[in-house]
Formats: sequence, structure tokens, C-alpha cells
Amino acid sequence: MASSEVDTKFLGQFAKNIQLDHPLLAQNLFQILGNLTMLSKMVVKARKLRRLDTTRDTKSVELYTRIIWYAKEGLKIVEQYVLPLVAGFGELKVLVYKLRASYYHLYVLFHNTPAITLRTPKISTPPGLTSPRYKEKGGPVGGPPGLSLPPDITGSFLIPALDYRPFATQCFEDASILADRQLWGSHPLRLSVKVEYTAFIYDCLDEANRSRELARKTINEVYNADEGMDDDMFEDAAELVSILGKMMKRGLGTGTSAGTSTVGASGSDEGTLRGRGGDLERTPRLHGDTLPPMHNPI
Repeated sequence: MASSEVDTKFLGQFAKNIQLDHPLLAQNLFQILGNLTMLSKMVVKARKLRRLDTTRDTKSVELYTRIIWYAKEGLKIVEQYVLPLVAGFGELKVLVYKLRASYYHLYVLFHNTPAITLRTPKISTPPGLTSPRYKEKGGPVGGPPGLSLPPDITGSFLIPALDYRPFATQCFEDASILADRQLWGSHPLRLSVKVEYTAFIYDCLDEANRSRELARKTINEVYNADEGMDDDMFEDAAELVSILGKMMKRGLGTGTSAGTSTVGASGSDEGTLRGRGGDLERTPRLHGDTLPPMHNPI
């Protein structure tokens, strides 16, 4: 999903906390929260469809159009009604900048020109074999050729068919710089920015080494952070660090995991995060096969 569970949790908290003093801003934040809730289910479904054979007729075209419509509406609220009102906030401003980048990330994934091809295995039928998805009798499933719009131009009546990668890259850069300036190294919102930026670099910019390096750098910064945090923030940070640990090894294969372990400030191969009261708590190892499966960061 374009926005992680951490983003939506903080978004709901901010909207609730400021609704008395800033009712208009809170109302817009609640609208964004509803928008993201609707988008989350559609994006998960759309990413599953992208793993299928793209030569067959599917419902993905309609789904992509819905995603772009919701993303356009959410981006409009963020840019026109929220950004001008968050200049005096710290964490909320970082979150809003990140959400703007997330919406442009959706533009890149589902409506970019040229289209983005994710590095995911696709189901295909070897030459000479009949596709198991079609029965021999009755012909292929779907309408006659030429009647369906190709995904790369569907939705152009909503937003122009452009290369949105430069826009998204700049938004992620702005959010990342602001997060580094406003938040400490292990803050969950800062890690959320880095997680999605890392995924964007790998999937959309096709810069695997840069993506892995950003993940590695972010993990080291987390281990060097001295600030304490409450239990909820610690759990969020630990989960995001585990995702970054997986991202740090994307595309390298299982044989190279030994060379990609991250060493914390103390020289140990296990990092630590500070919980409430300064007590040190262990985070998952960043090498071997002990990390939990990576959740979808977008």
C-alpha cells in the first residue's frame, strides 16, 4: 500500500487530537484517512493481478482507473487543503509530505508513461502448451480483440499520461529531508518514509544498489539513535526495521546474505532500539533466515 499502517495510525491520532483547535484541518485529515482505507484494499488486489499474465483480459484496467481516481482525490486534499495548514507542526508535517509522495507513487505504479514493470515473477504459459486458464472449447475468455483499452492509456481522462517518476522522486526527497530534520533516527514516521522511498527506488527507478544502500544506511541510523520511545512506537519501529532488513537484500539471492549483515555502533551484528526508560531491547537479526517475511511496504 502507498501508505503503511503506521501512517494511518498516526494520521488518525493527529486528526483526533487537533479537531477542537483545528476543526477544518482535522476534517481534511479524516477524509484522507478514509481515502487511504479505500485505496489499501484496491492496491493489494491490483498488485496481485500484476503477477498474472498481462496478455489475457482481466479486470485490472477498471481497478487501475479506480486507484487513480482515489489517488487524485487524495492528492488534491493533501496539496490544496492540508499542506498550507501544517507549517507549524512537526510530525504531522512529515506525515503529510510523505502522503503526497505516496500518492505520486501510485501514479507511477498504475498510470505512468512509460509503464512501470515491477520485478515480480509473472505466470506464463510455455510455448506449445495450452494455457490452463482457458478451456479448449469455447475459445478464450473475454471480449473481442480491440475493444478493451490498454492499461497505459486507461484513466488519461483523470490525469495526463506523463512520466511521474521525477515528481514522485522530488516528493520523496522532500519528505526524507524533512524527516531527517524533524525526527530522530528511530521514529516510526521517519522509518515509514525511508521504507516506501526504498521500495520506490527499487521498483520504479530500477536502481537496486541505491535502494539497498538507503535501507542499510537507515538501519545503521536506527541503531545509533539514543532517544527513548514508548512501547507502541518501539513495536512499529521494530517492524519497519525488519522490512528494511529484507529490502537490504532484495535482488541479491540467498547466497549473498552473509555479506550484507549490518553492524551496529557497538560492533555487534545485532542492533538495539531504546525503549521507554532507556532500557535496551533486542531487534531481529539482520542476516540469515531469522527475519520475518517482509510485508508489502506500499
